[in-house]
Amino acid sequence: MSSDPPFRPAWWLPGAHLQTLGGKYLRPLPDLPLDRERMETPDGDFLDLDFGPDPDPHGPIVLILHGLEGFSRRPYVLYAANLLAGSGLMPVALNFRGCSGEPNRRARLYHSGETGDALFVLKRLRARWPHRPLGALGFSLGGNVLLKLMGEREDGGRNLLRGAAVISVPYDLEAGARRLERGLMGRFYTRYFLRSLKEKIRAKEEMLTPLLDLPAVFRARSLRAFDHAATAPLHGFQGASDYYRRCSSAGFLAGIRVPTLLLHALDDPFLPPQALPRAPLEANPALTPLFLPRGGHVGFVSGPLPWRAGFWAEAAVLRFFLEHLWAGAREAPGP
Repeated sequence: MSSDPPFRPAWWLPGAHLQTLGGKYLRPLPDLPLDRERMETPDGDFLDLDFGPDPDPHGPIVLILHGLEGFSRRPYVLYAANLLAGSGLMPVALNFRGCSGEPNRRARLYHSGETGDALFVLKRLRARWPHRPLGALGFSLGGNVLLKLMGEREDGGRNLLRGAAVISVPYDLEAGARRLERGLMGRFYTRYFLRSLKEKIRAKEEMLTPLLDLPAVFRARSLRAFDHAATAPLHGFQGASDYYRRCSSAGFLAGIRVPTLLLHALDDPFLPPQALPRAPLEANPALTPLFLPRGGHVGFVSGPLPWRAGFWAEAAVLRFFLEHLWAGAREAPGP
């Protein structure tokens, strides 16, 4: 990755928050054809996947995992999928449970440490295309899921993936939750997420009434309060702190054995820079961390003018995949 061109933040988006908001609102929405497929899960629920074009029947496949309250048709997902497809890789976007536009069936949601669904999908993709290299790209929460999935496996993920990349991961969920409780913009981001999360609870209110203290859920004014009242009890944690401790990807980095690119901005408003797990990142030769001074959260917007904006992170991820996944396609078939 040393040959990558340096990231030069757009001069007209100074600061972390403008980079973050610019990344959200300026990424183009490509007209990418997607085919939706529903996979029934072993516990009686379902997952909706969106398959992009398959430009090469022997080429790599990349599973894309979206962020908190995202879905497969967010501009950042579609933009990345379009780049991948344009270079011969087939993108497949997973919608986490309840994120595809239809409430899931079970009395549960998704969360930052739920790796079972991504594992289930990767195994299904492997079974369908046993000779094609698999990669995965995770944004924010999806990146935390991806890192934890690889790191918690005995083989470090090598029997699942040939390469992985993550962008703007909240490596320390506790520190990230505290960060979003501070300042005007932290409250702005929090309100944005909570509005959507509470709507999902309301859509399943009858099912969840026996399981949750719903008044406490709807009173929540921070992600920590919501996680304590909803995420933790629904998924078997003792509370928000237990959930954050057991699911933060920082604790799983040492076990990863898949070549993985990790992009992060030191000014990311969702995680303080001192919370970055530098020691395990630097100690694991499978990991390639790129810590940039600026870029915000899933921002990394460059370009001379707003109508000529560039998006550095996705371009860096594409180069990484072209190096690692196409190399895998030329070697022996997948595991």
